[in-house]
Amino acid sequence: MRKKLLSIFLCIVMAVTMLTGCGGKSTTTGKDGGSKKEDTKKDDEKPTATPAVTTVGEGTPLEMWTFVELHSKFYAKMVDKWNKENPDKKVKITFTTYPYADMHNKLTMALQTGEGAPDLCDVEIGQFPNFTKDTSSLYPLDDAIKPYQDKLVKARLDIYSKDGKIYGAPTHVGATVMYYNTKILKQYGIDYTKIKTWDDYAAAGEKLKKASNGKVMMTSVDTASVDWMWIAMSEYGEDWTTTKDGKANVQLKSVKKMLNMQAKWLKDKIAMVSPGGHVDMEEGFANIGDGKIASFPKALWYMSRFLSYMPEMKGQWAIAPCPVFEEGQPRSVGIGGTGTIVTQQSKNAKLAAEFIAYAKCSEEGEKGIWNELGFDVCNTSIWNDESITKDKTNKYLQYFVTNPFDVLNEVKDEIGKINVKEISTTINSQMCDTTLNEIFEDGVSVDDALQEAQDAVDSEQ
Repeated sequence: MRKKLLSIFLCIVMAVTMLTGCGGKSTTTGKDGGSKKEDTKKDDEKPTATPAVTTVGEGTPLEMWTFVELHSKFYAKMVDKWNKENPDKKVKITFTTYPYADMHNKLTMALQTGEGAPDLCDVEIGQFPNFTKDTSSLYPLDDAIKPYQDKLVKARLDIYSKDGKIYGAPTHVGATVMYYNTKILKQYGIDYTKIKTWDDYAAAGEKLKKASNGKVMMTSVDTASVDWMWIAMSEYGEDWTTTKDGKANVQLKSVKKMLNMQAKWLKDKIAMVSPGGHVDMEEGFANIGDGKIASFPKALWYMSRFLSYMPEMKGQWAIAPCPVFEEGQPRSVGIGGTGTIVTQQSKNAKLAAEFIAYAKCSEEGEKGIWNELGFDVCNTSIWNDESITKDKTNKYLQYFVTNPFDVLNEVKDEIGKINVKEISTTINSQMCDTTLNEIFEDGVSVDDALQEAQDAVDSEQ
């Protein structure tokens, strides 16, 4: 086990210290297991830069690590609620918020040495497969989650499960949607509600280019994120980590179609390359805020970015299902997430599991996740609770011109799942460091670039 965990640690170190491609900026493992340029946000909110420690509650002492300070604040509020509802099981939790890479490395070493691990720890979805290679150091959450399980989205539990046992409490669905700037589109005579397919989308882009004299483009394509390819794979029911022969395959029909389509958009000047590599960076926020693009796809957790970085655009943006290549295909895919684990080193693992299941999976906890963090929660009973979905005081509902819950309910049976496995880090690093730049910046053909990517992936499997 020690050798396996040492291998995991080295993989994380390699992932966070790579300095290749993408304009020479450093890259790190991103929220979907992919590589992104440094300076970006991981998972659901901006990670902390330095460790921060807070102790909350009175009762059995527990320790919890996370890499997002906003998560600590949310959990702290849930400690108070838990202690009031469970006077015989009160907890006192010390939360430590570390920088993203530091926390995952520290957890790996603690599990390797068999000492020093916290009772609870957030693990980013892209890192999760590294910690479930050997599950002997993790405490199963099945019994703790069972009271809430029938209302949770099964696909999100599956992501954090192995061999029939649940090892991570999910945070959100991460349903991907299309964000449309209705102010810009209306100005140039484009009705986004008529866009159903990618052909419709490209036609709208051509109209926008002509009407705006090329000042506004329909979207931006990413060189440091694989979200667009996840959308395509979901639409065709493909998954580059799950193939018949058990080996990863990046030369999928869906991936080729998306990349060729995006390359044509660039050639036709209806799209630009995302400044900074993708829209979830400072350069991306500025590009959107300057009105240079009229739309882009991103998961629902991106709503918080609008409120944090583009508050002046309140009342301009609509949320809608993603276009598809062929009508009838799924119009969304779950991207991003954090699974919270309980370690076997905990002296109070059962209590820790019961608390985190309550904090993240109960109706009370899910309401808090929506109101505090703005995430599309996994408990589907919330999606139709009008005290939540029609709450006029909610800052997220106030910001957008469409109701995110309407869209979520519209696509609830169409939210695809792409697996995140050990090989995912290699795939996403290759794509974000080399392949996407070759195609979109250097003009290399999609077939040649994907063959090079496949060769690189094959060398690791």
